Amino acid sequence: MTQRYRIGLTIALAAAAISLQGCAPADAESRSGNVDRLVNAGAEPQNWLTHGGTYAEQRFSTLDRIDAANVGQLGLAWSADLPSERGQESTPLVVDGTMYVTTAWSKVVALDAATGKQKWVYDPQVPGRFGVSACCDVVNRGAAYDAGRVFVGTIDGRLVALDAATGKPLWSTVTVDQTKPYTITGAPRVAKGLVLIGNGGGEYGVRGYVSAYDARTGKLAWRFYTVPGDPAKKDAAASDDALERLARPTWFGDQYYKFGGGGTVWDSIVYDPELDRIYIGVGNGGPWNRKIRSEDRGDNLFLSSIVALDRKTGAYVWHYQETPGDTWDFTATQQIMLATLAVDGKPRRLILHAPKNGFFYVIDRDTGKLVSADKFAPANWASHVDMKTGRPVETPGARFQDKPFLATIGASGAHNWHPMAFSPKTGLVYIPAQEVPFLYVKDEKFRWRPDLWNLGVDMMSTPLPSTPAEIAGMKQALQGRLIAWDPIARKEVWRVPHDATWNGGVLATAGDIVFQGLSDATFRAYRAQDGKELWRFDAQTPLLPGPISYSVKGVQYVAVVAGNGGGFALSLPSFDGPRVQPPPRVLVFRIGGKAKLPALAGTVASPNPVADRFSAAQIAEGGQLYGQICAACHGMGTLSAGILPDLRRAGSLADRDAWKTVIIDGALADRGMASFAKYLTPGQAESIRGYVAAQAARASK
Repeated sequence: MTQRYRIGLTIALAAAAISLQGCAPADAESRSGNVDRLVNAGAEPQNWLTHGGTYAEQRFSTLDRIDAANVGQLGLAWSADLPSERGQESTPLVVDGTMYVTTAWSKVVALDAATGKQKWVYDPQVPGRFGVSACCDVVNRGAAYDAGRVFVGTIDGRLVALDAATGKPLWSTVTVDQTKPYTITGAPRVAKGLVLIGNGGGEYGVRGYVSAYDARTGKLAWRFYTVPGDPAKKDAAASDDALERLARPTWFGDQYYKFGGGGTVWDSIVYDPELDRIYIGVGNGGPWNRKIRSEDRGDNLFLSSIVALDRKTGAYVWHYQETPGDTWDFTATQQIMLATLAVDGKPRRLILHAPKNGFFYVIDRDTGKLVSADKFAPANWASHVDMKTGRPVETPGARFQDKPFLATIGASGAHNWHPMAFSPKTGLVYIPAQEVPFLYVKDEKFRWRPDLWNLGVDMMSTPLPSTPAEIAGMKQALQGRLIAWDPIARKEVWRVPHDATWNGGVLATAGDIVFQGLSDATFRAYRAQDGKELWRFDAQTPLLPGPISYSVKGVQYVAVVAGNGGGFALSLPSFDGPRVQPPPRVLVFRIGGKAKLPALAGTVASPNPVADRFSAAQIAEGGQLYGQICAACHGMGTLSAGILPDLRRAGSLADRDAWKTVIIDGALADRGMASFAKYLTPGQAESIRGYVAAQAARASK
């Protein structure tokens, strides 16, 4: 059967199914118009129907008109500015010539996939105050599509269904307790009439779960909590049995449910149509430090685990915990990839997983049994994984309770949310890996602060480098690389080192090309077999999401979203100073593309001089408070890249009353700068101003 015939047959079957929708039963099990279409998404290479390309989430395009011989002729076909600044992490969808892109603050934009012409914009009107609960910027990683509907999660915890043709809301449901610091940044998934969504907020004091909603009505079908709650309260959820039977015995004391416990499902949710199962990646504990949340005892299930659930009911099927008793923020939320590969000469249905902790896992998805686990990065928290027990063999002292532990792979992870890709042609997984050391120091003065970061780790114990030699040493210690990994031979095949630490997502194609964006503002193409760079493009701004490929009228395109932001970019000190930020954009390329980006415009303001004088005690107190409350958004040590305001250059810095109006009174709450009156006294806010003023004076020299 030719590919053209297969595509035609698939579309015809989908159209027939749509025509019968009025006769179908209105339950979640009904075969909605796009069930077969989504299952067979690989038969429509002209589209990108699901978050990972297909349900397998391999991020592989079978289009091959762009290949190693002509990729050097790739040029910009069109670009489209997006309506929201801040971090951009969206993987676009393309459905029958229309591209759907989510952007910061959970907005959705529909564009003509051939020209970039805007069709509609949806703004969920998220109140700015919810931005303070987003640990890692007000980002959104993408939408889901099914039967003429586009689904998006919002920062304030809603799940919204939109008419794909017009962008008008069809239904909206609140999926979280909005009095608690939950957020949604991940992309929903659709599975046989159910829309699945998780949430974030593990650092702030919430309890994680995943929910399934009827795609037509928005009615809750089932919910699975990932960590046990208050034993005196009943959930009446799909997770009840598994939590009481398996999870609760692995937790100790009462702090875990008082502090929420964490375990948020903030990114990877995957549907397996062969087994009719859902696989979820579970996040870190809350607080990070197990000593605080669980008396430094127990595996704390289902933290840092992959959990398999029955798609119909949400019932527990199996789990595999990658980091028992996590105390390092080693989430398992990173991309879960499905594949059927030969192991010992026999085909097996597998999960391929490269989480934060630095080990590459191959897991049998029928049983949850570990097939292999090998380091893909130099993680020193554990020596290896014991294949008899499936447990890591930890390095003595790695849990940092008696003394600090310098981890070669820290909370940023050996691989974070940036998608990896798998090529069935080469048999290789392409991982955007990194090495970001982290000094874990127990917070001896920990106190619970509702709605703010509660880690149990002292983030202020290590001073930032100040001399040119120290700064150069820090930059050298932060390493990024693109790794080609053979999951069956269990080894690295090639690597490309990057000066840009924060790697972007990856796309592999049948043209034997691997595309990747980087935080150094370049978009690159590599030969899939050996990693040779074949092409690059200066995008003016970092490119972090996963690229996609699609075609319109026989022309192959490659698309990626560009725009600086995200948790790492916001908090990491920028020793080179803030930069002019172009607007976030969708960039789309084709062979022979001739479009050009506008030249960068604007200048960076000078540090704001402050005439007021502050005592050494004020400045010291302000430095501590800045590190605890402000640094995650405005840069460690006030060394902001300029994504959010560089406070050394803020207009309000020189005026005590203006500063108080913003920090305490919440004058800019509608723009995401909520009032901190619950957490700071006016005097403490003034101390922070003193610290920032001192840093501004230093920057002016």
